[in-house]
Amino acid sequence: MDKLKVRLQYWIPQHGLTRLMGKLASAKAGSLTTAVIRWFIKQYKVNMAEALHSDPTHYKSFNEFFVRELQPGARPITEGQEIITHPADACVSQFGAIDNGQLIQAKGHLYSALELLGGDEKLAQEFTDGAFATLYLSPRDYHRVHMPCDGTLRQMIYVPGDLFSVNPLTAENVPNLFARNERVVCIFDTEFGPMAQVLVGATIVGSIELVWAGTVTPPRGNTVYRWDYPAQGDTSVVLKKGQEMGRFKLGSTVINLFAKDSVRFDESMLHNVPTIMGTPYAHKP
Repeated sequence: MDKLKVRLQYWIPQHGLTRLMGKLASAKAGSLTTAVIRWFIKQYKVNMAEALHSDPTHYKSFNEFFVRELQPGARPITEGQEIITHPADACVSQFGAIDNGQLIQAKGHLYSALELLGGDEKLAQEFTDGAFATLYLSPRDYHRVHMPCDGTLRQMIYVPGDLFSVNPLTAENVPNLFARNERVVCIFDTEFGPMAQVLVGATIVGSIELVWAGTVTPPRGNTVYRWDYPAQGDTSVVLKKGQEMGRFKLGSTVINLFAKDSVRFDESMLHNVPTIMGTPYAHKP
C-alpha cells in the first residue's frame, strides 16, 4: 500500500491538482466551509484553544483557518542573541552536518545543497561543511514561519519543480525530494553568518507567502527567479528573531542551512521529535 501511495504521486497531475485545491481552499462557501474546518479540526486534533479566534465560524475560507494567528504570548520567544529559536511548529525530520555538499533526506537518500539552492555554486559554497535541519509541518501544526534569529534579507530565489508530498513516507521513497519540489529560498545575513531558510512546496500547497513579497508564484516553467535586496535603505528587509517571515497555505517543510562552525544544535534536537516555534534550536558555539 505504501508503494502504491508513492507511485500514485508520479501519475497524478500535481500542479493541476494543487491549483484546484488552492481555489477550493480560498473559496468562501459559508456553512460548507465551516463544516470542512470542523472536520479538519476533529480529524487532525488541532488545538484551537491557542488560536486567536477559536470559533470555526470566524474563518471565511479554509485558507484563513489554515494560516490562523495564535493568541498573544502563545509562543514565547527565548531571549538571548546567542540562542537561535525554532522557526516553526514542526517535527525534526533530519539534521546534522552538510557533508561534502550533501544533506540527508532520509535513510539511504542524500541530496545536494547546490541543487536545493537553485544551482548557484557561489552561494552553495557559503554552506560548505556547515549544518542543516529539516523541519516537517504536519496538517495540525501552526503554519506561519518565523525568524530563528535577527537577519537581513540578501536574496530570495524561486525554484520551480515538482509538487510531491513531503511527508515521511515520501521522503523515504522519492529520491532528491526537496531538491526537486518547488521552493522559495531566502538567504539572510545574521550574527551567526549566512543562513538559508527554505520553504518547500508540496502537493496541494496552495501557495507560499512571504511578509515582504506576498504570494510568491512566478510563471511556472523551468526558470529560476532571483531577487536581490540591499542591506540598507527603503527596500531593505530586516527581521527580528521571532518575527513572522512567511506562511504555507496547506503546509509543507522548512529547511535551514548554516555556515561552517556557526551554530551548535540544542541538545533537545532529536529525530522525529516535535518542535515549538520560539524554543531553543541552536546556539553560538
